[in-house]
Amino acid sequence: MQIYDRLNLVTNVSIIENEPFKRVKECYAKVSETEKDNFKIAASFAVNFLIDLEPRLSIGINEKDILVLEIVSDSAGKEGDVRDVLLIRAFQKWEIGISAKNNHRALKHSRLSTNLDFGQEWLQSPCSENYFAEINEVFGMLASIRKNDKTKIWNDAFEDVFAQIYKPVLTAFKNEMLRLQNLDPDNFASKLVQYLVGKNDFYKILKSKRKVEIQAFNLNGTLNLAAKSKKPELKITKIQLPKRLIELVFKKGHDNTLIAYFDEGWQISFRLHTAKSTVEPSLKFDVNLISAPYNLFSHHMLIKQ
Repeated sequence: MQIYDRLNLVTNVSIIENEPFKRVKECYAKVSETEKDNFKIAASFAVNFLIDLEPRLSIGINEKDILVLEIVSDSAGKEGDVRDVLLIRAFQKWEIGISAKNNHRALKHSRLSTNLDFGQEWLQSPCSENYFAEINEVFGMLASIRKNDKTKIWNDAFEDVFAQIYKPVLTAFKNEMLRLQNLDPDNFASKLVQYLVGKNDFYKILKSKRKVEIQAFNLNGTLNLAAKSKKPELKITKIQLPKRLIELVFKKGHDNTLIAYFDEGWQISFRLHTAKSTVEPSLKFDVNLISAPYNLFSHHMLIKQ
């Protein structure tokens, strides 16, 4: 709504009121007025800065060139599209996307279980029978506990969930990742990072209590384009995807976290955790970007309370 209110003053803007839009609107209506004000302030800061970076937001070719705003379905994330909001000028065959985060920086919340083939989903290369055999020893045990007692909590079921659950599953995951890399050494690293970070160029807007941060993931060079004779106020360079995975190791002192080190400055952590307090035959990843290429555009704006 901040995008609409700001840009509708200078160009034709339309909102697609699809199901994701209706769902988000219902959720937004339930938060407190104070929280709504905080969201509005943060969004206003971000939108005003984005207009400086993207002149095509405010400048159309003619009256038929309408800026369309759309909230993206959650299912798009399964295919490597992490964008939450699209800003589209179909007349120009142009669009940019925004990924919006509130008080967290995670890239993905993917799961591991007996029925989930992360190799196929992430890299279009199926996991091996050996991988499933290894994880099924753990998930089969968890399924048995769940079947006998649906209220059983993790701490009561295991003396050391890190050693008994996280480490064996992550070890199997690590070995399978290295196997998949050996199958396609030229493309593995770039495909993995594109799936986790986002295959489409986008701006990530991170809202915290007193700060808004904007990052520009310009992987394909589609961000920061000029509009007619109007150039962006700031220059955003294209960043390079990695060409190889250098190392995949357990974080020192943590049996539930792997760190992936790539070339071009990329580092990504994979922290495995239980999504619920009760035992279930499924585990969840909290995937975070530890470091990115040196030329990743990042801008911080402080909000006065």
